[in-house]
Amino acid sequence: MQRIVDNALAVTKESVKTVTYESLNNIARCINGVSALLLTVLPGKAKVLEGLHGWELRPTFRGPRLPRWMQNGASSFNQFVHELSVDSDTESLEYSSGEDSDGILPASPTSQSSRLSWPSSSANSESHWTEWILFILWWLILPVRILLWIPQYFLRLFSKQNSRTPMSPRRHQHSSRPHFSKTNSIKDHDVPNRATDRRRGVIEDLHLAIEICIEAIFDFFHKATHLILSPSEAFAIFLSWFSSPSHSPQESRGDISDDEIVPTAILGDTDPSPTERPTRLYNAMNTDTRTCQDVITELGYPYEAIRVVTSDGYVLVLERIPRRDARKAVFLQHGVLDSSMGWVSNGVVGSPAFAAYDQGYDVFLGNFRGLVSRDHVNKNISSKEFWRYSVNEHGTEDIPAMIEKIHEIKTAELKLCQPNIDEAINQEEPYTLCAICHSLGGAAILMYVITQKIKEKPHRLSRLILLSPAGFHEDSNLGFTVVEHIFLFVSPVLARIVPAFYIPTRFFRMLLNKLARDFHNYPALGGLVQTLMSYVVGGDSSNWVGVLGLPHYNMNDMPAVSFRVAQHLAQIKHSGKFRMYDYGSRSANMEAYGSPEPLDLGECYKFIDVPVDLVAGRNDKVIRSSMVRKHYKVMRNAEVDVSFNEFEYAHLDFTFSHREELLTYVMSRLLLVEPTPVQQRQTSQKGMKLKKKQKEEK
Repeated sequence: MQRIVDNALAVTKESVKTVTYESLNNIARCINGVSALLLTVLPGKAKVLEGLHGWELRPTFRGPRLPRWMQNGASSFNQFVHELSVDSDTESLEYSSGEDSDGILPASPTSQSSRLSWPSSSANSESHWTEWILFILWWLILPVRILLWIPQYFLRLFSKQNSRTPMSPRRHQHSSRPHFSKTNSIKDHDVPNRATDRRRGVIEDLHLAIEICIEAIFDFFHKATHLILSPSEAFAIFLSWFSSPSHSPQESRGDISDDEIVPTAILGDTDPSPTERPTRLYNAMNTDTRTCQDVITELGYPYEAIRVVTSDGYVLVLERIPRRDARKAVFLQHGVLDSSMGWVSNGVVGSPAFAAYDQGYDVFLGNFRGLVSRDHVNKNISSKEFWRYSVNEHGTEDIPAMIEKIHEIKTAELKLCQPNIDEAINQEEPYTLCAICHSLGGAAILMYVITQKIKEKPHRLSRLILLSPAGFHEDSNLGFTVVEHIFLFVSPVLARIVPAFYIPTRFFRMLLNKLARDFHNYPALGGLVQTLMSYVVGGDSSNWVGVLGLPHYNMNDMPAVSFRVAQHLAQIKHSGKFRMYDYGSRSANMEAYGSPEPLDLGECYKFIDVPVDLVAGRNDKVIRSSMVRKHYKVMRNAEVDVSFNEFEYAHLDFTFSHREELLTYVMSRLLLVEPTPVQQRQTSQKGMKLKKKQKEEK
């Protein structure tokens, strides 16, 4: 009877799983179809989606999937049907052979029952009748068995309590080992652990959660029916609850003495599992939680993380692909809502960081303050205090701290540090350092160079390559203009409530990362989200949906934008000038800049004393090419050595897309940097030594 009930539960469970799985798939397809219909009526979708390679309106085709409840290529339902077919074949064989006992039927090559002998066949047939007869008799004599069993149970319990003796530790360890009965290891209820090496989306997580829930429910019913069909065992468990409430079940059976101390383990004392728990959780959530270090080391490149502390206490991570003996270095700085991951996200072939390293450069990847982790020397800093910074701090605190750290490292490694030389005047460094910056990083590096020259301090840079740099924003669409006016109007009140724009909880960061996977699996839905996001940013055709799935938008940490940074950008757009942050009062500006108005950086381009290469994107709607060209015109008027180039790119194509022509252009500009006088003297000295050695050999 137990076998019949198990098979019935197994068939019902697989049926429920199949129905829910297909229902959820149909719901997802319906959402994708509705998204496709909405996408057909939205204007300008073709231009927005042209940057998405290989997108289509239908979901990605998936081959037949073996459910989790299937083992060895066959489900429990198929096994149940197969057993019935075997039994029916055996019974028919016996019935026919009974009528004609003089001959033996020829065996079928494909029939398993044809290999059974007559005695085994008859025994198998009689076993079904025997099971039913025993089942009926068992229920008829059940009351008598219970009345006879109760006195015996209490008698055994009383005798065990009187004869209990202390047990040795060895015996205790042996007796406490878990014992698995044959019933608990039924094949139908064993769920294999199937690992996966790719991220899962929300739809796939729902599939998994529903399967686990169904497994738990049917496992409960399976155990319940087992206890109902075995009342003696159920009654024993019931009595054990009341017989010795202060002792465990092992003690009631006499396995543990009253005076024996059982060793226990407290989670977190000495067990390393608390440290490893986040890793297992992230694997269970199947989100891409790789860091920049993981990406670099997986591709076989060296990696080094450098801790940098700014003068106002912010802790930054300066990442490096080290080439310690190189006399040419490059510093890459990301833009808003980005991190160092953007410079390595395209792999070996399409990433600027790897391209520069392969050309012999010592590569440094900068990271602005503004991650959700909020690393600061003051561990008790409030959220309001931490996010109280603007673009000013990026240009006057973050970049100076990182560049000085680079200078310290390179001079120490090259063993050419000469403290007696006035570097602020001679500008003789043992290495050359170029900067490649994108978007907000371009505005911050310009602010850094200008403010360093005003303070009469060395900036230690040899060339600037700015990809769609921020700074001028008056030429933008109507949507940006409306947001600018609304933002500046409500900023006095909003600044007290919202210190920064970010996703505060790990759950919602995980949800965003998983939704990006669903947008990939259902491209019509992804195309709709891509189109709507492009409307928000003025029609820019960057792959916004693809960027959401990158590793640095994960559940552990995520780039954020402080309120003052957004306010600063709104001030720049409203004024039509590239200037520093306006503190809102003449006295505050006087204290910060020595004038009632913020410092106009556009008027200070005359302080830029290094070559600058400006790169714009014709399809860039976030920072239009006309605004990059304005940088070029102002620099030309200030007699800066500047060049301008333009590509058919959108805003994120400069970092998150594989653009071979861009990499070629950037590398060609880096090669224009001439060695410093110190390097030239060392090169000439090496040449003279080599010639002298050759003469001596001759």
